Amino acid sequence: QGQLVESGGGLVQAGGSLRLSCVASGRTFSTDVMGWFRQTPGKEREFVAAIRWWSGGGTSYADSVKGRFSISRDNAKNTVYLQMNSLKPEDTAVYTCAASSTWPIRVSTAGYWGQGTQVTVSS
Repeated sequence: QGQLVESGGGLVQAGGSLRLSCVASGRTFSTDVMGWFRQTPGKEREFVAAIRWWSGGGTSYADSVKGRFSISRDNAKNTVYLQMNSLKPEDTAVYTCAASSTWPIRVSTAGYWGQGTQVTVSS
């Protein structure tokens, strides 16, 4: 079994920053791609950012977060981070970490999911 555990969510004012963490364990080691998705009530889960563990650490971002969010990894700690700066109220969502063996990562291809962490940005 694989497991992903997120942390770092919370309440922040618009313009502020948060850093989310996702610790991977178990069979998630066999995957190459780690990603972050977010979801708000009544909407579909949407892609936020992704990074490759081993293949040169390539990254990908949704247009809505480019220039504000940054994804990184610490292979020694089996942890992926999502640094979120210049947060906006529309960034409010449950953020979930996912792992996949394929690039690009998609909701339909991710094999492992975390439990999610709430991010709330007040105006």
